Amino acid sequence: MTDVHPTFPAPDHDHARCAAEALLRAEQTCLRRGQNFTPIRRQVLQALLGSHRPLGAYEIIEQLAAQIARPAPITVYRALEFLMQNGLVHRIESRNAFLACAHRHDECGNVAFLICERCGSVGELVIGTLAANLKESARLAGFAATMTVIEITGICSNCQTQAQT
Repeated sequence: MTDVHPTFPAPDHDHARCAAEALLRAEQTCLRRGQNFTPIRRQVLQALLGSHRPLGAYEIIEQLAAQIARPAPITVYRALEFLMQNGLVHRIESRNAFLACAHRHDECGNVAFLICERCGSVGELVIGTLAANLKESARLAGFAATMTVIEITGICSNCQTQAQT
């Protein structure tokens, strides 16, 4: 049995509280690791927390440009890399986009992404056991896996409910 826990924002989701908790977690993570949570890193994370949908780097730049001076793309990519390395942001490979992580797993936390084809929201499945099995299968096939990304597209429960009404 895998440790599967799907998560999508509920229709009554308190987004302000969710974003505040994620920022606090980011601050605590950086403090615990002795890393600097710079203003640009915070601003990039806040831009991603503004939605439960993945954003591309240039969408993030446009959001930041509306609030502060337009950052250079390399600055945003470096901030994203830092946030990914610390388990605060995920990259959605198929969309070349990034998503703030709302869960408390480390940077090695294995997740699968559930991508809604209708609303674009993304949920996470914690798949530690499944990922370990895949990595072991790859090893037995003589392959040294370094990264496992699983993306599943479909229709989220919120959109399914809306379609039924």
